[in-house]
Amino acid sequence: MKQKETLLNTMAINVTRDIDEIGDEHVGTSYDTPLREDAFEMDDELKIELIEKHFKEIMLIMGLDLTDDSLKGTPRRVAKMYIKEIFSGLNPKNKPDAKLFENKYKYNEMLVEKDITFFSNCEHHFVPIYGKAHVAYISNGSVIGLSKINRIVQYFAKRPQVQERLTMQIGNELKEVLGTDDVAVVIDANHMCVSSRGINDVNSSTVTSYYSGKFEKDEQSRNEFMKYITL
Repeated sequence: MKQKETLLNTMAINVTRDIDEIGDEHVGTSYDTPLREDAFEMDDELKIELIEKHFKEIMLIMGLDLTDDSLKGTPRRVAKMYIKEIFSGLNPKNKPDAKLFENKYKYNEMLVEKDITFFSNCEHHFVPIYGKAHVAYISNGSVIGLSKINRIVQYFAKRPQVQERLTMQIGNELKEVLGTDDVAVVIDANHMCVSSRGINDVNSSTVTSYYSGKFEKDEQSRNEFMKYITL
């Protein structure tokens, strides 16, 4: 336990130094969510235990009284929420098993699932991003259960994110799963790092898109998709 805690503290110091060098410049890093190679060597229960300990320290530093009935369970609740819920998409074992079915109806038009509600967290400030994802694909001989599209969106949303990366990850995953290039994704989201801090703008939202195959090359297909999601 001591050895793992020492390792964790060392890694935290190194990460802090990197952040200090970046400052407030919100640089994008990569298409893949930035994860260390040893990200899953520590089991979930130990992660929860360590996060609980460190979050308790944060609360104490802020001057909160952890003997209060309302606060004393908060460090544990936050730790479990991080690992089991809002950041569960970091762990590949939680990736949805998206089974395909033969397109027996020979339906060769676009399928659109719109208004998929998602909740994510900004990786710059760890405050919520929430909104709607709109997804379309044209079958290449196989179809996917509708709920699996929702699960794919939720899987990538449940990690520290930037909206551009989230949009691309959903689009590329659907391409791989469905075996078709004809995929489109549009995300319209609100960022609490904009509305609850900084500029405090509660009215703006951010829209990102991903188009591939026919949606990228054919303006008519792209316009048809946009028509459906604005109905």
